Amino acid sequence: MNPTQETSRWYVAESGAGDAARSVRLGGITTPTRRLALRWLRRQARRFADALDPDPYASWVPGRALHPVGGGPGLVGGARHPLAGARHPLAGARPDAPAELRAWADSFREHDYALLRLADGLPYEFVARDALAWYGLVVRPLGR
Repeated sequence: MNPTQETSRWYVAESGAGDAARSVRLGGITTPTRRLALRWLRRQARRFADALDPDPYASWVPGRALHPVGGGPGLVGGARHPLAGARHPLAGARPDAPAELRAWADSFREHDYALLRLADGLPYEFVARDALAWYGLVVRPLGR
């Protein structure tokens, strides 16, 4: 890529979340390089993951505020849930948005792919979903 082309382009990185009814923009930044935009998105992914699924031993979590939850599919607080046998659209699939966000933030392969798309002038988007909501990370080049 031509080095002068890289310095003349700016990038917008945005994060958002939502559900079936609405979406919310959670943050955004404009940067002079695609690497800075992607670095910001990686921090956002980790921040979302930690907010959705905090480490119970993190220093900011008060003692005994969090604890593991009961046993497996069909169990709620250790008791069998009345709808455990019902067929649900997500039956068999257990989406885990915090785990997906952490995996994305640590994936060098995915970041290389994003950098290549941005170098070609194309946007890049990653969306993690769980049973009730989605969390999106988008970076795109600004027009010249």
